[in-house]
Amino acid sequence: MRGVVVISALTFHEFAHAWAAYRAGDDTAHRMGRLSLNPLVHLDPIGTIMLFVGPIGWAKPVPINPANFRQPHRDDIIVSLAGVSTNALLAIAWTVVYGVVAWLILRRAVQNGEQDSRLLSVIFDLAELGIFINVALAVFNLIPIPPLDGSHVLQHLLKGEAALRYAQLTRFGPTLLIGFVLFNFMVFPVLGYLIWSIASPLKDMAIMVARAAL
Repeated sequence: MRGVVVISALTFHEFAHAWAAYRAGDDTAHRMGRLSLNPLVHLDPIGTIMLFVGPIGWAKPVPINPANFRQPHRDDIIVSLAGVSTNALLAIAWTVVYGVVAWLILRRAVQNGEQDSRLLSVIFDLAELGIFINVALAVFNLIPIPPLDGSHVLQHLLKGEAALRYAQLTRFGPTLLIGFVLFNFMVFPVLGYLIWSIASPLKDMAIMVARAAL
């Protein structure tokens, strides 16, 4: 069951990129079979394993040709943010599930003095995982280091010399990203704090609403 949450988060993220690109005029992903919700066409073995063991993971990047976009600057930003936005929506959806299950558990305890059922406990845990996984993917992909989605957005927002200097960093992107990840795990877990600061309030809000609805 845990795999369903992880794989769905990655699959919807990449599908959103492919769908947004197709709507913007680029059918590259469509022609290569990536405009699909079939997880097998999107998953990267190592990236998927990493998401299971830590708050960072990835899928195979969707092939995109910005030259096909109707409005290249605007559409590249939209396509880049499509995956992040989808994970944000999934995090909200899982928050709703989390709150509903919390309400059912509390209601059983108040009315019947029963402990939560095994099924409710499993769904509750999966919903919590769904919140954290999708928040983690959204936050991670917003990092403005190439080739992550955030770098595409920043590239189009910068102007003049700043844009040129940033473009020169592209070739060092993978090295910088690895360095950032190592720093995050070995020195200061900035990603963990960011993810927790978003996911934890979502959980708290769901519990608060569930208690208020009793």
